[in-house]
Amino acid sequence: MYEIKTLNKIAACGTDIFDKAKYSVSDNAENPTAIMVRSAKMHDMEMPSELLAIARAGAGVNNIPVDKCAEQGIVVFNTPGANANAVKEIALCGLLMASRKIPEAMQWAQSLKGSGAEVGKLVEKGKSNFAGCEIMGKTLGLIGLGAIGGKLANIAISLGMNVIGYDPFLSVGAALSLKPQVKVTANINDIYACADYISLHLPYNAETKDTINKETIALCKDGVKLLNFARGELVNSADIIEAVGSGKVSRYVVDFPCDEILGVENIVAIPHLGASTEESEDNCAVMAANELIDYIERGAIRNSVNFPNAELAKTGDALVCVLHKNTPAIISQVTAAVSDKGANIENLVNKSKKDWAYTMLDVNGEVDVEAINAVEGVVKVRVL
Repeated sequence: MYEIKTLNKIAACGTDIFDKAKYSVSDNAENPTAIMVRSAKMHDMEMPSELLAIARAGAGVNNIPVDKCAEQGIVVFNTPGANANAVKEIALCGLLMASRKIPEAMQWAQSLKGSGAEVGKLVEKGKSNFAGCEIMGKTLGLIGLGAIGGKLANIAISLGMNVIGYDPFLSVGAALSLKPQVKVTANINDIYACADYISLHLPYNAETKDTINKETIALCKDGVKLLNFARGELVNSADIIEAVGSGKVSRYVVDFPCDEILGVENIVAIPHLGASTEESEDNCAVMAANELIDYIERGAIRNSVNFPNAELAKTGDALVCVLHKNTPAIISQVTAAVSDKGANIENLVNKSKKDWAYTMLDVNGEVDVEAINAVEGVVKVRVL
């Protein structure tokens, strides 16, 4: 029986996918085979000895010690694209709130409570304080054209905007999904130079931290409007506050509030509602559950953030799945450890991802697991 531990409430449509004859799902499993998590912090958590995988029901994995998990042979999955439509829709909302002072106007309208018959006159008198601009004909610059950025690009074209995007890792599939009117540039500075609106849709890591800072803001058009529905740390808080204060940035809409930006005029802080829809939570839960089932039962890896995607059909006596460091000579040592016992390798798949690799061997004959484990750089061996 495989135990699946949930660290947050996971939508039932996801947990119900697990076959009850093979799996038990609970929030109190003591030595789980896998963990499903949303926002719970795991950096200080001691990983159970039998843990094979962690599935994050969402895109970001900042709450998971990804590198530590790789060292322990724990595959970390996320669910890219499952919440893309939800974030696209709130980013569209943010685009409109960047143009029109809707939050401030609504708050002001509430302040008229108790004015009786004078409300109508006060509204007509005060509404000019909240005048804005239209998005039609303006240029939207997108930094990141993945599942969310690409969807926003297409809808912006439909709304009459000009769109330019930058993504050094743009996949063929993502490129083909873009409307032909979307211009793609290989130079991020083109975004800063021509965009009236800039929307961030890139992952947060050491390289992307403070992508928007004093220097990059200086390259932008005066009065540029900035949207951040990706990660708060992509924008330097002190620099954006200064830019908004000077008017260089006329509006900053962000889905990741921090103490520094709260209460600052022309900064619209939304309490991380990007993926907070019923549909998004369901989609993420279902994708996360299927990723875990595929890995636990078939050794297949899809959408891992620390190991490469790979799968191989089992046709022989055993499917040997080896997680290891991406260093020279490991594959030859692993295959030698298999063949030295007299087993025959019918098929083999090896994939790598930065410092880590995954080798799958379809084998006929007896497998010496201890010999494979003894190979330097191997962190986990499973035989299915």
